[in-house]
Amino acid sequence: MMRKHLKVAFILFLLSVANLCCRAQSAGDILVGPEDNLHDALRQAREWRRTGDPRCKDGIRIVVKAGRHRMVQPLFIRPEDSGTEEAPTLIVGEEGAVLCGDIPQRHTQLFPKEGMERIVDFDKERRVVTIPTPPQEVLETKGVEMLLQQRWAIAILRVREMKVKGAVTEVSFLEPESKLEFEHPWPQPVVGGEKGNSAFLLRTTEQRDGIEQLIVVAGTEEQPVTHLTLRNLTFENTCWNRPLHQGHVTLQGGFPIIDAYKLKQEGLPWAPTLENQAWIERPVAAVSISWARQVNVENCFFSNLASTALDFTYGIDQCRVDNCTFRDIGGTAILAGSFAESPREVHRPYTQLARHCRHLEITNNRIENATKEDWGAVAIGCGYVSNVSIERNVVDGVNYSGICVGWGWTPEKTGMEGNVIRGNTVRNYARQLYDVGAIYTLSCQPGSVMEGNIISPHTPAPYATNDRCFPVYLDAATDGYTLKGNYVEGHGLIGKEDIGFNNPGPDIHLE
Repeated sequence: MMRKHLKVAFILFLLSVANLCCRAQSAGDILVGPEDNLHDALRQAREWRRTGDPRCKDGIRIVVKAGRHRMVQPLFIRPEDSGTEEAPTLIVGEEGAVLCGDIPQRHTQLFPKEGMERIVDFDKERRVVTIPTPPQEVLETKGVEMLLQQRWAIAILRVREMKVKGAVTEVSFLEPESKLEFEHPWPQPVVGGEKGNSAFLLRTTEQRDGIEQLIVVAGTEEQPVTHLTLRNLTFENTCWNRPLHQGHVTLQGGFPIIDAYKLKQEGLPWAPTLENQAWIERPVAAVSISWARQVNVENCFFSNLASTALDFTYGIDQCRVDNCTFRDIGGTAILAGSFAESPREVHRPYTQLARHCRHLEITNNRIENATKEDWGAVAIGCGYVSNVSIERNVVDGVNYSGICVGWGWTPEKTGMEGNVIRGNTVRNYARQLYDVGAIYTLSCQPGSVMEGNIISPHTPAPYATNDRCFPVYLDAATDGYTLKGNYVEGHGLIGKEDIGFNNPGPDIHLE
């Protein structure tokens, strides 16, 4: 009998030791099931940091368990949630862990039933677009919007009224988009003079407002968020509410115009031929990161998100997005750096912005079917950036340009420098818009390299108004790039004849 009791006691002792070992191994772990609150888990981690709890000595792991975690508001990650080099913060998902919002808005196309139709006329003075007269049931439908193709951008305009005049109908629009569309001189629909008039379609949007953001990482200049990693998470389903309330008139790259006009007299001190003035805002992003250092996104999956999927906005240093997949994205998949958003006027050269997005690595990612909603967005878009590496990514399916680096339309040195675009594959691009490059650059970027990229022949865009589509497009004062070993699939090495040149600088080297 004594031996039996000793055996039971020994077994209990072993179980106790095992349990203690297990707790020790997971001392810095916080588990979050689908029924739990991710915000509470982050708060617990923050309190451990704040109080110097020994459980965060070797770092904290917030482990998101398998299942769908419904987000009713973004998870805000602040400077107090930062890790350290010795004890980083990791938010990691088990296989099947999904952070999800609302299913993106869905549309019913009314006219034409498929594809697009050409406009008849575009009257800036009266602010109307003339189109072939739609069927009566379309004319009687409420809540109609027009998607209008504009060379390298689109506009989404909420219809105010349709006046039938026989075989044609004049369409007017709500504010603020009507003013922005007709006062901003470029881009605008082309009526004659090219391959054809701009195209349009009419549609309705069934779903109203929904969740737009899932995670917001936001530090400050004095106290950035540091040593944080998002890993093995799926981000799924976010909406894009702006077009429902304000329309969507864009400048380029998916950036909404909030004010614009044409100068009465052409020319400004920094741009003698400039006639445009425009102020823009940043598209909303499902995952947004600002004022961050050594904040990484690894092995994550982004699906059915609109507008932008992942955005490194401002104050970025030594961050990385690696081995992630982006699929069915409404706007841009990966956005980075300042684009001189309002209150700045976008066309002025700025010398202080590029230092606020530097040493960012965008590597080994796969982007499939981006720009579903905003055709003028891109797969990877970088504005004022320096020492950014875009390497070994695959872009497969985008309606405008694939990989874009630079902003400002200026030959001046603004701090953009040392950017690398290497070893990427871009295919199935320019599906809807032209004036485009599979790889597209702007402005002066000394010491930058474009090397070893493989580009497929472009996709024929059925409604494009021109033929300006290039494997590489060195647009608006691009300078400081060395190009070597870039190929078009089936056609060989990219030469001068394969490149779009728009007033490049003197320091372009093609090897």
